[in-house]
Parts: sequence; C-alpha cells; structure tokens
Amino acid sequence: MAEHATYFADEKARRIYLTKKILGKVFCYLFLTLFALFLLAPFVLMVAGSFINYESFHHFTLEGKFEYLGFGGNNWGVDNYKEIFSISTDFPTYFLNTFIVAIGSTTVTVVTAVLAGFAFARLQFKGKDALFLLLLATMMIPGEMMVITNIMTVDTLNWRNTFAALILVHGVSVFYVFYLRQTFQQIPNELYLAAKVDGVSDIGYLLKVMVPIAMPTITTIIILSMMGAWNSYVWPNLVAGGTWGDTEHSMKLVSNGLRDTFAINDSGDSNQEAVKIAGSMVVSAPLFIVFIIFRKYIMRGVSRSGIKG
Repeated sequence: MAEHATYFADEKARRIYLTKKILGKVFCYLFLTLFALFLLAPFVLMVAGSFINYESFHHFTLEGKFEYLGFGGNNWGVDNYKEIFSISTDFPTYFLNTFIVAIGSTTVTVVTAVLAGFAFARLQFKGKDALFLLLLATMMIPGEMMVITNIMTVDTLNWRNTFAALILVHGVSVFYVFYLRQTFQQIPNELYLAAKVDGVSDIGYLLKVMVPIAMPTITTIIILSMMGAWNSYVWPNLVAGGTWGDTEHSMKLVSNGLRDTFAINDSGDSNQEAVKIAGSMVVSAPLFIVFIIFRKYIMRGVSRSGIKG
C-alpha cells in the first residue's frame, strides 16, 4: 500500500509539474505575441495608410465604415507615392546625399573603432585604463550638450553645408570602441604572442587575425552606424540646410528634405497626411530592407559580445 501511495503521489506531482510548465509556456508565448502585435501595429497602420486615398471619403457613415478603413471601392492605390516625387524633384538628391553620408560616416566610425578597440584590448601603454575610463565617462554626457561646441568647430573650419561636417564630426563612437574592445578581449592572447614571435606587425595581426574573428561584431557596427546616419535629423538640419558652395546642389538629407518639402507644399487637403505617410515609408524602406537582409549578423554579433572564451 505504501508503494501505491508513493506512486500516486509521484504521478500527481508529475502532472502538476507538467501542467505548470505548459501553462508557463502558454503565458510566455501569449505575452510575446501581444507584445509583438503592440510593436507592429503602428508600422502596419503606417503601411496601410500610405496606400489609402482619403480624398474619396466625403463623409463617414456606419454603412461606409468598411470603405473608410480602405478595404473597399477605389481607396487603395499608389497615387500617394507618385505625388511625393511630383511635389519635389530633389528627392534623388536627398537620397544621394544620405547615401554618401551613411557610407562615409560608417567607414570612418568602423576604422576608428577597430583601431581604438585593438589598442585598448591588446597594446600596453601607460595610462591605458585611465584613458579608457575617461572615454567611458563621456558616454554619460548627453549628446545635446556637445551640439554648440560642434557647431563652433564647424564654423571655425568653414564646413557648413559640406559633407565633412556631416561625416567627420560624428566619426568616432565611444560605444562602438567599447563594443569592439570587449570582442577583441575574447580572442586568446596566445595568438597575439605567437604572431609577435613570428614577426607579424600589430597592424598585420589586427587585419589577418582579429578582424576576421570579430567580423560579426564589425558587421553589426556597420549596420547600426548606417541606420543611425540614415535616420539623422537634428545635426544635418543645423549644419547642412543650404546648398553646396556656389552650386545648386542641396545638402539636405532625406529626413530633412521630406520635412521641409511638406512644410513648403502643405496644401491642407485631406489626402496630404496620407502622402506624408507614404513619404515616411519611402525614407524607411532602405533601412527596413537592410535590417531584413542582415538581421542574423546583428543577432550573432550581440550574442557573441556576451560570451567569454
């Protein structure tokens, strides 16, 4: 009898454990699903709103609610996207400027981050730890506090409305230096010592050993840096709102150009908001495509930076 009682007790405990485990998974997946829907809802509404022609809605009734939401009649179309380029012919210039700034600033950022990260991870020099702590301390300073000094620097160098002001001023990221330093420190130091015995220079070791090993992290930095440059608005609006030198080449980026275009050409009609949404989609589309293609490298780089050895 004691054996049967023990068996039933163990079986009951096992069922309770399995029930709690299943309910835990159901709750977890339900929470993640609701959270994902909460995050995706604005994007889905923006995509749907960019295709809706609000000029066809003269009045709103309960019977016309289905059409009001854009699922009936002739409410769907790409006219909003066509109107963007008819409002302004400078959008190709804005995209070209943004592409140049994104590539240039990303290149400078990656080069400085790789060199500084290697120096702090492998090289030995006096005051290295103190200098690194000083760099980390600058991350506590809000970027807005540096705007005035950066503008003064741009004016001193006569860099207003130039690519240099958009690329070089933000060509160093302390966070990316820290990020790469952590990755480089995970590489066994014995490889560095063996390379020095073989007569390999520091730059040679960096390019042939450390950079290939840290490529997932570097790829993540490239993607995030390009996304940051593409979305940049405040700094380009302060130093690059005119034309390049004596030419008619506008120095505005896509975010600034989109905002200024609608500010000048705001006709006040009911469909203007839909055109603005379509413009936001055009600006965001390249970033979305880049993220979809390279998202695995971002996840790989993030997971790698948290693993020792």
